[in-house]
Amino acid sequence: MSRRNGTDGSLLASLPYTLGALAFSIAPHVQYLPVWVTVTFLSCSAARWYIEKRRWRLPPAWLRIALAMLCFLAILFSYNQTISGVGPGSALLAVMGSLKMLETRVRRDQFVLLFISIFMIMASLLREQYLWSLPYLLAAVLITMTAWLRMSQARDVSLLHSLRSSSRLLLYAAPIALAMWIFFPRISTPFWSVPIDTSSGRSGLSENMSPGDISSLSLSDAVAFRVTFDGAVPPPSQRYWRGLVLHQFNGRSWTGREPLPDPKARDRISATGDAYRYQVTLEPTRQHWIFALDIPVDWSPETIKMGSDLHLAYTFPIDQRIRYSAVSRTRYSVDSQLTRMARDWYTRFPEERNPRSIEYARELRAAAGSDERYINTVIRAFHDEEYFYTLQPPVLGRDPVDQFLFQTRRGFCEHYASAFALLMRAAGIPSRIVLGYQGGELNPYGNHMIVRQSDAHAWTEVWLADRGWQRIDPTAAVAPERIESGMSGAMFGEIGASWGLNAPAEWLHQLTLSLDALNARWNEWILGYGPENQERFMKWLGMSKPDWQKMFLTLIALVTIGIVVISIVLMRRNRPPPRDPAAVLYGQFTRKAGLPPRTGETPFDYAQRLRETSVQQSDCVDRVTSRYLKARYGTPDEHALQELEDAVSKFRRSA
Repeated sequence: MSRRNGTDGSLLASLPYTLGALAFSIAPHVQYLPVWVTVTFLSCSAARWYIEKRRWRLPPAWLRIALAMLCFLAILFSYNQTISGVGPGSALLAVMGSLKMLETRVRRDQFVLLFISIFMIMASLLREQYLWSLPYLLAAVLITMTAWLRMSQARDVSLLHSLRSSSRLLLYAAPIALAMWIFFPRISTPFWSVPIDTSSGRSGLSENMSPGDISSLSLSDAVAFRVTFDGAVPPPSQRYWRGLVLHQFNGRSWTGREPLPDPKARDRISATGDAYRYQVTLEPTRQHWIFALDIPVDWSPETIKMGSDLHLAYTFPIDQRIRYSAVSRTRYSVDSQLTRMARDWYTRFPEERNPRSIEYARELRAAAGSDERYINTVIRAFHDEEYFYTLQPPVLGRDPVDQFLFQTRRGFCEHYASAFALLMRAAGIPSRIVLGYQGGELNPYGNHMIVRQSDAHAWTEVWLADRGWQRIDPTAAVAPERIESGMSGAMFGEIGASWGLNAPAEWLHQLTLSLDALNARWNEWILGYGPENQERFMKWLGMSKPDWQKMFLTLIALVTIGIVVISIVLMRRNRPPPRDPAAVLYGQFTRKAGLPPRTGETPFDYAQRLRETSVQQSDCVDRVTSRYLKARYGTPDEHALQELEDAVSKFRRSA
């Protein structure tokens, strides 16, 4: 017999639910997948449905193999010749599910598609676990389980009935899942590390700064990190969040060095004033830089190191949200003495670039007479002359500092920081640029501070004899609102109008803060449920000195109890109905007669066969039969059941 290659329409009823479950599981990946993967999935889904509806043959094996090889090579090309990581893995799963549709013949093949759907749901959690991840996970599992039931249930069963059955199964599993999540012993490091997809998304500041880099970040309201203070909160003008330090200038761009730890860096800091203690929840940046209030004097965990430029860096690239603590002081002195090599390093610049700025700096320095007077002269020039602070600075050419200072005079913080640092170096004053964030908005609903990408900022540090490195922010001379209120506050004030920005309605802003507070609590209580939080929760539950043995035994006990309770509920729900009393009495009668009824034999046929065997009891047999039919199938009557019981009790088996 030749093998059937076509379809018979048997999957027509259940196939839409399977395709819907697969589409719902792929939906969170669409923004990260290449467009051709999504197009392939939609094309295969439509083709498979049309084939089943038209009863056409499925594509031949050679075509499916060719498509599989072509898609595999396309994934290699799309992801820089690698299939390792969440991005390539998700693309492979999506392509696998798409091509599997083209060979789906029986329900067993549909089960494979639903297994792929489950893997796609779990893969979405490897990228990020947002606040909406939990409702999505529950909805996706519910849809997949419903599709599973639709393949097994009869066609006359309604969709609502299937949804109820799936919901009930999820409710049965919820207590066990919750117990396992709470009591399963947590460890400080994961069992494995998953390469995070880096195909899209803005990572924030980098170790390079060119004109326009930070101004593009300032158009983003994405959260960079959240801060919770233990006590006093610094005023807006002191909220400088130090990140990386740039010291090399090629005439246009500033670059920094690799984040190498310096064990003696902390010893060079002489800090005074009040200490600010706080915890930071940093969003993934895919870089090493750690941001702390300028300047940090203590921090934890130990995986954070300080570099020679007094920046903090994480040991590994920050591919996932991390939480750390720090102590900072806003009044400090660093490097009161500077070596000749360091002075040469921090005063180096290309003489052939930006010649007008260099000449201008040397003229001002000669007229000022001292470094401090020269610095004040430059700051006063930014303040008094027609310089403008704008989010949309004009494009600059080969000598950007010259064009900015003497032509456009419009720029963002990186323009002012770059120009100021070059003017200092041209006058022989060591200078460098610090990249980080300035400002932050207090969220009254979550009791934390939000620092957004729009708060990205650049400022300069200059070295003065016997005083060390001093922070100088030229932006404050041009747009003091930016420093006093932060970018978030400035966008709601008068400066927002000059930038062409419209402040959102108050209720919308309050809603945004409320959602941010929910996100912060989700990150802290759910995603941040690690060893420390678990230990605190166990102590709150009354478990003194919790260790992994106690938690594991508690987990086993709770899961066992949960399984027993669910089993009892299912047994009671699915227990067989009680037997009819008339049928019970009739069973006693047949046992007394000693002649078992045959399968499908009616009471009249049984009575006839019994009379042929024992003629002495024919009247009793007829009486029992008539009373049984009346009690079992007639109008409900208590007397009929009593008459049947009397008739059965009077029946005696013949010898």
